[in-house]
Amino acid sequence: MEKQLPEFLKELSAELKDAILPYWMTKMVDHDHGGFYGQIDGMGQLQVGAPKGSVLNARILWTFSAAFNYYKDPEYLRVADRAYKYIDSYFINEQNHGVYWMLDCTGKPLETKNQIYALGFMIYGLSEYYKATQNADALRTSRMLFRSIEKYSFDIKQNGYFEAFDEKWQLLEDLRLSEKDANEKKTMNTHLHILEGYTNLHRVWKDDKLRKQLTNLVRVFMDKIVDPDTDHFKLFFDTDWRYKDDEISFGHDIEGSWLIQEAAEVCGDRRLVAKARQLAISMANAVLAHGFDQDGGLFYAIKPGGQVDTDKHWWPQAEAMVGLVNAFQLSHNVAYLDHAMQVWQFIKEKIIDKAGGEWHFRVNREGIPYPEEDKAGIWKCPYHNGRACLEILKRLG
Repeated sequence: MEKQLPEFLKELSAELKDAILPYWMTKMVDHDHGGFYGQIDGMGQLQVGAPKGSVLNARILWTFSAAFNYYKDPEYLRVADRAYKYIDSYFINEQNHGVYWMLDCTGKPLETKNQIYALGFMIYGLSEYYKATQNADALRTSRMLFRSIEKYSFDIKQNGYFEAFDEKWQLLEDLRLSEKDANEKKTMNTHLHILEGYTNLHRVWKDDKLRKQLTNLVRVFMDKIVDPDTDHFKLFFDTDWRYKDDEISFGHDIEGSWLIQEAAEVCGDRRLVAKARQLAISMANAVLAHGFDQDGGLFYAIKPGGQVDTDKHWWPQAEAMVGLVNAFQLSHNVAYLDHAMQVWQFIKEKIIDKAGGEWHFRVNREGIPYPEEDKAGIWKCPYHNGRACLEILKRLG
């Protein structure tokens, strides 16, 4: 292990600096309309007329801000500046204190709904950019979006957050984040990324209400969203927190294991931190029990009824490395670190596109990529794989 760890960290740094970040810096910058293109398809073809998603752009902002904060390379800051200027000019709906979900390729609003998931990611990206630049307007916008979420989305009766609203903050009938999701009032996924955004914002803005709501969110996860019998997330709920689906998402489980702990530590409540650390180990163990294939890759999900979705998407592999490294740091059990390195070996062999660059969106159990899936797009971004490299370098480097 002493010999393997330096090589592991060296390879992660090289992947981030020599592959992931340059891909987005060279292939995705839109010189005609500003910001970044909306899509490169699975065959590597740039789609110049593709719409531009708020989540993708917020994730680009976070990634390059975080890369600058770690490496202090001014090239990364220039990309972060570009992302911030485009978001500030086109995605932020100042009049209604929200975020446009989708723009056309020229920057005109295409879908004006306020999907709370997107507001959470904007807070995440803007607060990281504020760390890099001390840009007061970026912090102001982060605070504005926090207040919008609390004013319109927070359920003062039953706790938690509602999913989606129109431009003027009327609750939508179709609340879904994507077509594959259940149309329910509350979801694990949106709560996880509000948690993530609030955690990062609290690092730079020590507001009492923010701390209170972040602490509450950690407890919501512990009391409502994590199944105490299985240590997996429940995914979809009605207003009263009745569980509406029995699917298991391995990637979200392992991602949530360390994000909940991180949030508790930022809140600073000792008892909550102790409970969150125990939960992180329990959730990692639950994923280890039946989530991994023999090749080291993480399966996507267990579908309702018990059928395993054996596809391996790029982002659960990235989150698995972080969650397992986190479990190693908590327990000092090197088996977790060894398993994280096995995941990295799988990523190198099957997920990284050595010919076309970046990571394949997903591969089947035989390791064959799906050519219809984007290389870059509304959901395919540099955030999961970029963050995994940065997190592990910060933790173990």
